[in-house]
Amino acid sequence: MARTASIDRKTKETEISVTLNLDGRGSSEISTGIGFFDHMLEGFARHGFFDLKCLAAGDLQVDGHHTVEDTGIVLGNAVREALGDKKGIRRYGSFVLPMDDALALCAVDLCGRPYFSYDCSFDAPMVGNFDTELVREFFYAVSYSGAMNLHLKMLSGHNAHHMIEAMFKAFAKALDMAATEDPRVTDVLSTKGSL
Repeated sequence: MARTASIDRKTKETEISVTLNLDGRGSSEISTGIGFFDHMLEGFARHGFFDLKCLAAGDLQVDGHHTVEDTGIVLGNAVREALGDKKGIRRYGSFVLPMDDALALCAVDLCGRPYFSYDCSFDAPMVGNFDTELVREFFYAVSYSGAMNLHLKMLSGHNAHHMIEAMFKAFAKALDMAATEDPRVTDVLSTKGSL
């Protein structure tokens, strides 16, 4: 069965459409109106081998907050829907990803219980037209709407561009690992019998 989902969300602040294939080849079509954010989502798709289409229109005349946060909500919902009943998946994934000066750690548990832990701070307030405070808002939204336990920790780094990109790519790798089907898992990987 194809592990895909298409989610649309429209509010007075944003209109967002996401189509996700967990078993893709890393192709993407991204347009959010925030260049650096587009670049991060393209990297997420490529390094997680997800096919991702994300079209977002938001109130950028205010700032990027609503667009980034709401994209996280829609992407998290798409991940959760595409995973279905989670039978046969590894459930857990983790990755430590280096990018020049930056070293990011990401761990994911697709347990159905949202939790988010984030340990990172930036010296730079902006990267291009992207507010660095929105990194936390995006991943928080993904973790809660996706019903996943997500930990992100910046182990080292000083360049904000490298640090953020390392986090998006580490998340992609960890999510890919957790969502991968394992023939040894015949039902769900839980003593409870459900995720």
